[in-house]
Amino acid sequence: MEFLRSHRVGEQIHKEISALLVRGLKDPRIGFVTITAVEVTPDLHLARVYYSVLGDDKSRAATQKGLESSIPYIRREIGKHLRMKYTPDLMFKFDTSLEYGNRIESLLRDIHEKSSDDQGDSEKD
Repeated sequence: MEFLRSHRVGEQIHKEISALLVRGLKDPRIGFVTITAVEVTPDLHLARVYYSVLGDDKSRAATQKGLESSIPYIRREIGKHLRMKYTPDLMFKFDTSLEYGNRIESLLRDIHEKSSDDQGDSEKD
């Protein structure tokens, strides 16, 4: 029961933050950000918000700082839309799963290319 509630609250927080990003936060450091997941603790006091951003490490660091400085505003907006006794604290974390997936895809592509090259070489013999 508790897991279901934290999951539902996480989904609502995800929607609210995504909507805020679409409408645009006024911080120029926040670029093209996508909220990938929100995990809420069972006691509903902390929400880990995972995001990805287009760009290099410099833009990622700037986005992290921009998001962290926007936490009070984002919490206030979430509090207005979610009718809860306590609005969860927010913690923004960069989502590395996309990079990890791209790396695995690249490795698999390399293996596939090597195996087709090896098969082509053996057919010539």
